[in-house]
Amino acid sequence: MDIIPAIDILDGRCVRLYQGDYDKSEVFGDDPLEIAQRWYNQGAKRLHVVDLDGAKEGEPKNLKVIEAIARSIPMHVQVGGGLRDRQSIMSIFAAGVSRVIVGTIAVEQPQLVADICAEFPGQVFAGIDARNGKVATRGWMENSEVIATNLAQRMTAFGVAGIIYTDIHRDGTMQGPNLEALRSLAEVVSVPVIASGGISSVTDLLSLLALESLGVNAAILGKALYTGDVDLHEAIKAVGNGRLQDVPPDIGSAIA
Repeated sequence: MDIIPAIDILDGRCVRLYQGDYDKSEVFGDDPLEIAQRWYNQGAKRLHVVDLDGAKEGEPKNLKVIEAIARSIPMHVQVGGGLRDRQSIMSIFAAGVSRVIVGTIAVEQPQLVADICAEFPGQVFAGIDARNGKVATRGWMENSEVIATNLAQRMTAFGVAGIIYTDIHRDGTMQGPNLEALRSLAEVVSVPVIASGGISSVTDLLSLLALESLGVNAAILGKALYTGDVDLHEAIKAVGNGRLQDVPPDIGSAIA
């Protein structure tokens, strides 16, 4: 199972939100690039970056720091937050990111998702963030009536390479992942599923291994890493895969 550390960027700093609430943010570092280097040094092969300002405003707002991370640290970077039109998605790819994560447009502009998937096969993931099984959009600030499992099936048919599923009620709470919801979603799609939200211990990661046969092949770690409840190096030793060797060829190049 891949263990993917998360960096959520708000006002240029690394923060964690509680259940997606912007008014309940906790700052864990002023330099996201330094933190990305820390996770790389501890064995991470991929980094999950969320532009929280972008998610709130509807367009990327932390592009410079995202590019700095993607160009200077030799690991794969996946980015979400505010990617609601083709131009925004292209700007993220141009920054050296290997995967984009689309959320709101999966609900509002599904044809755009299909078009981007066709143009960038294997590089587009659907971020499905749910409250009580229903999808939230626009930086988790709006609730829809779309059922998470239904959206996952639709996005799979449109060509996404995988699903990142976040239970918003668990996110930042350290209460453990929603195994039942993850199982229900993984059972109806044929693409990999990445678990996110609530993971607080290596025990939680081991519980996710029971779902690996269904396609839950990665887990995103956030607050537990920053509080020290989970040691990344030890977590990778316990359940993780080795570091990827196929890093993008332009990694390490100077940033203009």
